Amino acid sequence: MKHWFLPLIAGLLAALPIAAVAAPVDRAGLVAKLCGDAGQMGEAGTALASIAATGDDADRTWAAALPRAAIDRKLACDEAGAVLTEGGLDAVTRAPREAQGTPRSPLLSLKNRPVFELADAAFALRTAPNAGQRAAALKILERRPALIPEGLLERAAQAEADAGLKAQIENLAQSAALNASDPAARIRAIGRVAENTNRRTLTQLTALKNDPAYGADAGFRQAVDAGISRVERGIAIGDVMATLYNGLSFASILFMAAIGLAIIFGLMGVINLAQGELIMIGAYVTWLVQQGLRSVAPGLLDWYLILAIPAAFLVTAAIGIALEAALLRHLYKRPLMSLLATWAVSLFLVNLVRVIFGTQNLQFETPFYVTGGVPVIGDFIFTWNRMFAILFAVVTLALTWLVVRKTPLGLNIRAVTQNRDMAACIGIPTRRVDMMAFGLGSGLAGLAGLALSPIYSVNPQMGQNFIIDSFMVVVLGGVGTIAGTVVAALGIGQINVLIEPLWGAVAAKVIVLLMIIGFLQWRPEGLFAVKGRRK
Repeated sequence: MKHWFLPLIAGLLAALPIAAVAAPVDRAGLVAKLCGDAGQMGEAGTALASIAATGDDADRTWAAALPRAAIDRKLACDEAGAVLTEGGLDAVTRAPREAQGTPRSPLLSLKNRPVFELADAAFALRTAPNAGQRAAALKILERRPALIPEGLLERAAQAEADAGLKAQIENLAQSAALNASDPAARIRAIGRVAENTNRRTLTQLTALKNDPAYGADAGFRQAVDAGISRVERGIAIGDVMATLYNGLSFASILFMAAIGLAIIFGLMGVINLAQGELIMIGAYVTWLVQQGLRSVAPGLLDWYLILAIPAAFLVTAAIGIALEAALLRHLYKRPLMSLLATWAVSLFLVNLVRVIFGTQNLQFETPFYVTGGVPVIGDFIFTWNRMFAILFAVVTLALTWLVVRKTPLGLNIRAVTQNRDMAACIGIPTRRVDMMAFGLGSGLAGLAGLALSPIYSVNPQMGQNFIIDSFMVVVLGGVGTIAGTVVAALGIGQINVLIEPLWGAVAAKVIVLLMIIGFLQWRPEGLFAVKGRRK
């Protein structure tokens, strides 16, 4: 007797909470409140939200239409109860019937309307068949996390099939739990919320310091303080990582802009003021490739950044070779004239592009591989467009190093750079080397324009923003050295990103320039000097 009786008692006790959750809804009473005064309507709205959270399937199906009917005034109250005018159904029994006598539509007060909107969104989150409708309902619930009934989001998350939407529901559940009635549940929610170390979480937790429980409950106060400390540490680490990442991406762009200039300046001593415009032309060639793919092969449109690489390099290299052959070859012994000539070419290219394409920014498609990013810690997001620029710079560095160190052209360039007369004496065609080196440097500028197109605004003036920084990189690194260009780009890029948030972009450039001037007073040849430069 004893052995079978105890399990029966235990089973009955375990079933009590379920029975409490699944208690039948007084449907007639609820509809009567919907037709009552403002206070009764408020009670009905709260009851509807509770049904959405804890009611069984039959009650949720029955009640789902009521909040929307009340909001849209499609509930006709009469002597027999109420009728849903959309469909002509009795609000209690859902049997078809006409409204009796002179029905009236209850009007929601400003106080009750948010309660009914929240109840309507709660039903949509749990019963809408479309994920988009459920996501829209979740957006409404996010506006009033303190009013969300307990258990709604947990049950919605359990039933949600869409992984992304489920994660959003769980995040909102954590935020809503901060306002739970159970102190232990609030403390657990603080621990879970503090795992998301960002400034939004910090604002949420800091607001809890004004909660009465913060002064009355030592455990609650300790949990809030620990959560805030954890989030602040995460934000600080994220800010450091974001600074390093942004500095690295800026350095990669500086390197891309400066490596071509370093080759041209290092070999021929020509200060090419048109280098920025060659960068701009590389970006415009990329845009033309995108437009061509849009017309001819729309299926390959996402890959235009990859397919434009040879086009951007060859077009700008051809322009560089033509410029060297037609103009600069006559001015090698007159550096001031070559400076003025490249400046004139720069102005010509800018105005030519203005006439052909206009002055507005070009619109680029954003391929899937440079879209979005991955949140890491704090507010630091590992963005794919900056990673594309970094990887592109690394590949360009490797290929440039291979060309300069492992090919006959690179060997000739190094020979002419170190001693032009001796190189000519042993049969190296110095004129052809000059032309090919200028073409190589110009082609690298075109690749820089391609790498910039997913990040910066592309317009005829874009090249002028990089020419000063490029010269600073070349001079600081040591004219004509790849290693010096890499180190100088990394240094200037990181210092710029560190100083800009403190004193602004203009002050950052002035400070960096003063630092470079000071460094060159101590080491005029730059970080990596080339031995035996051409006379």
